[in-house]
Amino acid sequence: MLEIGHEHFGENKVQEAIDKWTLIKQNHKNLQLHMIGKLQTNKVKYVIPLFDYIHSLDNLKLAEKISTEQKKINKQLKIFIQVNIGNEAQKNGIKIEDLKNFYSKCLNDLGLNIIGLMCIPPISNNAELYFSKMLELKKLTNSRELSMGMSADYMEAIRYGSSFVRIGSKIFGSRI
Repeated sequence: MLEIGHEHFGENKVQEAIDKWTLIKQNHKNLQLHMIGKLQTNKVKYVIPLFDYIHSLDNLKLAEKISTEQKKINKQLKIFIQVNIGNEAQKNGIKIEDLKNFYSKCLNDLGLNIIGLMCIPPISNNAELYFSKMLELKKLTNSRELSMGMSADYMEAIRYGSSFVRIGSKIFGSRI
């Protein structure tokens, strides 16, 4: 993929990314790595040096840790706040009613480079309803980008303004 000019890659497991990309990234300066999986605070110190984007900022403790680790090495990643758009108990993300305050705290108090919002809509429902709501939230927060849509619904997500989609299984097949 690098040989044909593809420069953006997503990873959802930190250790796999370190093993796979550390040497490659040293030789490909334009390579952009996106952390798209759940990020635990104890892994942040490994993510900041290697990755360029985080798509899954989902709580204040994680935001504070990212801020601290970025300052240590003077690097600022592009970050998406994960919104729990379906208000699902089993999913991570900021509740819609808390988003505006969380967004403000991340920008103003922690100095994070929040470039947009991310969501994973409920599987059993019409994703377009949630993508439409995310477009409203983008306007509410004055965000530049939306990270939403996966292999099954990325076309709908694009219609609602998604600028980043996650289509790994459509390209590489399902994970074993």
